[in-house]
Amino acid sequence: MSPLDVILWPFTTPAFTLGGVATSWGEVAGFVTGALCVWLVARQNAWNWPIGILNNIAFLVLFAAGGLYADSGLQIVYIALALYGWWAWLHGGVERTPLPVSRTAPVQWAWLAAAGVAGTALIAWVLMTFTTSTVPWADAVTTVLSLLATWGQTRKKVECWWLWITADVIYVPLYAYKDLWLTALLYLGFIALCVLGLRNWTRALRADRVAA
Repeated sequence: MSPLDVILWPFTTPAFTLGGVATSWGEVAGFVTGALCVWLVARQNAWNWPIGILNNIAFLVLFAAGGLYADSGLQIVYIALALYGWWAWLHGGVERTPLPVSRTAPVQWAWLAAAGVAGTALIAWVLMTFTTSTVPWADAVTTVLSLLATWGQTRKKVECWWLWITADVIYVPLYAYKDLWLTALLYLGFIALCVLGLRNWTRALRADRVAA
């Protein structure tokens, strides 16, 4: 067994069979840490960031093995954004106070839309040209939506939840198509947690405005 196989063994070893398809321990780890992470985000708990990093590591390996190369590479970006988001939530407010919930400004939406279109086209081209991806456009769209949503999450922009919901609606059938059934189920649960997060953050935004 090579050193790489030793590293990947905990992630690729089957844990149980779901719907006739073997589910690996890596997918189980992604399920548990992912659900906990989103629940903590919805509650504005900064511990979501270190839990999220563990989730990113699990999915980096899982997605690479499943041929979702953009989603796999995205996990590295997520780790960098998680480190920034962790700091921003704790010290990114006025005079290094905890960051409050806010709305996305029109100019920010314009930049996000431009980045979204350009990023999707670029990633899809890279996947079609340099990889064996069988779902380049779906992989590209979800990758870009997730990046934009994560940026909004690091800055506590309430609209980030709408981006997450849009991405998750695409992710569910995408992961089912790749036989990642537990992950598809997880992202179905994510949609419910995103609705909870949207409600909680909207209430927090209104409360802050009343207090101000």
